[in-house]
Amino acid sequence: MEEQMRLDLTVDAPVEASPDTVRQEPVTWRDFVQLAKPGIIFSNLITAFGGFWLASGWHIDWLQMLYTMVGTALVIASGCVLNNYLDRDMDTKMARTRERVLASGKIAPSIVLAYGIVLGLIGVSGLALLVNPVAAVLGLIGFFVYVWIYTAWFKRTSVWSTVVGSFSGAMPPMIGYCAVRPEIDHGALILFAILFLWQPPHFWALGIRRMEEYRAAGFPLLPVVKGSFTTKISMIRYVVLLVPVSLLLYVYEYVNVFYFYAATAMGLYWAFLCIKGFTAQDEQLWAKKTFIYSINYIMVLFIVMILTTKVSS
Repeated sequence: MEEQMRLDLTVDAPVEASPDTVRQEPVTWRDFVQLAKPGIIFSNLITAFGGFWLASGWHIDWLQMLYTMVGTALVIASGCVLNNYLDRDMDTKMARTRERVLASGKIAPSIVLAYGIVLGLIGVSGLALLVNPVAAVLGLIGFFVYVWIYTAWFKRTSVWSTVVGSFSGAMPPMIGYCAVRPEIDHGALILFAILFLWQPPHFWALGIRRMEEYRAAGFPLLPVVKGSFTTKISMIRYVVLLVPVSLLLYVYEYVNVFYFYAATAMGLYWAFLCIKGFTAQDEQLWAKKTFIYSINYIMVLFIVMILTTKVSS
């Protein structure tokens, strides 16, 4: 069965070190799935689902939710595919990315470009036609910022790239929320702020752990340019601000008191982990633990938010 699903998308060419060289190797549907980075899609859909649920107040339009999740997933997948396309030269320089199907030369860049564009067109069109124009515009803004401003520009030139990328990463929960309430109100802005503040310390932990790889690839990431100490200071600033911002969902009565206690405890523990980074004997181990905690933090926070959402009248 797998043999029947393989696509012959390679061309005859010698194997070179260039990311635009295509290897003569069978390409499967799994390669196209990996280009879309399913892990990133899944984590972002959790926040989109959370936004949809919060705005619904337990009164769920399941068909509308399905349209929203599929449209959002396709827009995110498009951004990830085009990120692979634009970063193919940089990916060849990093151990964790050089075996990606595009960086390794398994799939032709022109095919990846077309694949990414088609996914984006279907995703944005689906949100516009089946959900609402506000959700579609938010998806388009997130896509544009991620692909053109973050990936094509800031990621290669500025230490502010992570902050810029956070704008696009904060869009999925807003898309989910505005799919139900097509307006930018307090709930939408709070969800945006939570994801915006979460992303820099989350990614900087990975940046510290992979600092030398990013340096070799030429990415001007904060740890590479300013060092670990400055990066840890910046992480604490964002996490400390994230704690009260996350509690605004309780202040504005979207969730019950259990969320208040859970969000406070999880946020303060993350701040504690960041502070421990200044005395960590094994910085790589600390960065790994902090990175993993940040992933668990946002997933658990949104699960708790979903479970504690107040029933709307």
